Amino acid sequence: MKYSILALLLFTLWSCTEPLPEINKTLDTSTLVPLPVEVVEDEGYAFSINPSTKITYEEAALSTQAEALAAHIQEVAGYDLMTAEGAPCRNCISLVLDSLLISDSPEAYQISSNQEYLQLTANSSAGMYYAVRTLQQLLPVAIVEGQPKDTLMAIGAGRISDYPRYGYRGSMLDVARHFFSVADVKRYIDYLAAYKMNVLHLHLSDDQGWRIEIKSWPKLTEIGGSTEVGGGEGGFYTQEEYKDIVQYAADRHIMVIPEIDMPGHTNSALASYPELNCDGKATELYTGTQVGFSTLCTDKEVVYQFVDDVFRELAELTPGPYLHIGGDESHVTAKPDYIKFVTRVQEIVASHGKQLVGWDEVVTAELNEDAIAQYWASPDNANTAADKDLKVIISPAKYAYLDMKYDTTTELGLTWAGTIEVDEGYQWDPAELEDKLNDDNILGVEAPLWGETIETLDDIEFLLFPRIIGYAEIGWTPAGQRDWSDYRERLAAQQAWLDQQGINYYRSPKVPWDANKMQN
Repeated sequence: MKYSILALLLFTLWSCTEPLPEINKTLDTSTLVPLPVEVVEDEGYAFSINPSTKITYEEAALSTQAEALAAHIQEVAGYDLMTAEGAPCRNCISLVLDSLLISDSPEAYQISSNQEYLQLTANSSAGMYYAVRTLQQLLPVAIVEGQPKDTLMAIGAGRISDYPRYGYRGSMLDVARHFFSVADVKRYIDYLAAYKMNVLHLHLSDDQGWRIEIKSWPKLTEIGGSTEVGGGEGGFYTQEEYKDIVQYAADRHIMVIPEIDMPGHTNSALASYPELNCDGKATELYTGTQVGFSTLCTDKEVVYQFVDDVFRELAELTPGPYLHIGGDESHVTAKPDYIKFVTRVQEIVASHGKQLVGWDEVVTAELNEDAIAQYWASPDNANTAADKDLKVIISPAKYAYLDMKYDTTTELGLTWAGTIEVDEGYQWDPAELEDKLNDDNILGVEAPLWGETIETLDDIEFLLFPRIIGYAEIGWTPAGQRDWSDYRERLAAQQAWLDQQGINYYRSPKVPWDANKMQN
């Protein structure tokens, strides 16, 4: 705690008599993405954050969020606000946990404001994390010289009540085609967290590279991790680096799901260990972008020992409940062999206390009831998953693949699933894609970023922004409240934050950006 009890008492007594500003300002949602479930404006003056404002929290577990909020306010306005454990009070921003809030969602929160106080209430620390993010969006990115701080730092009287449509809202980053550093992955995590996304799916292996240290099979990284698309030097994460990424994500209420793609997309493993091939010969390393030509030898017992070792080590490193086995585009694996392989691998995954996730092709096997299918291409597979009462992650390539170009003139990206402009990426609904998909069997939404054409963080940012903001809203906001004409205005309001962060975003002509603030 920063201050003594005496200092806190003296401050509280003083603040009870200090007059508060009388500012007329509405509770403005024009900068909020995702759009909250409910916003109610009240009569009365706004709450104005000033140098005498205090941030209180009722439980020690919220101290991190209180400090983060104080740091943000200091960065924006220059106010060094006091934070202290304590009850809500006058001229205070108060952080309160209440498990009986508006929704049974653990991520629910509420923001209530009037002239006297500003209170953030949440069902859990995750909900409080999102409440603080919303409050930050209500505040300016920076104070413009000559503008009154008391007005700019004011929150209109009223109430925001909010919780997500889906409990799973994420993005996939492919680090196998091109390798990205720990720092780049952490930056990616920051971007997801900024818009209330809570899953990072890491595609850790493919034909072009193996990116995670497996101690029982060291040649996977020594050989399989030595290159990438185009013939670069590749790279991999040590287990300590991976644990660091997982913890960094967890601190931002993001779960990491590791993917080891199999039985196809496995050339990097086949080049590392010849015994995984049916002919016992190591393949050549591959640096192209074709798919569907590789497969583990599904008749060999050593292959299942390999799978067991890999998932055992990954399970020990990954606190989340899921392991992703890929399963897509295994074109040279005979169908009976593919079914036999997936059926056996799911038991290996279960033996390590995890649930299987796989691309939609895995539904052709007999899956356990807790298996999860990730819909990316086949409507038949999506409907089959529903018939089998499996939960489905929605990632349709034609709407949600971040590696698709914005239009035919875009330099980065691919076009095999079409082009996805910002409006096209926003104007679709997960529960209306296929006949048998609905909110009861949809786990959530994920936007994958495949790595064939991206080599730098700037490349990642260009394909990620601004589309990822729309996918965040699709996963959070009720379908009936989403409207493109409204969203495009709120998206344009993110320009100040995007520019402040130095993000290399696509200046879509569909969005009314401020031309006077456009970067070169």
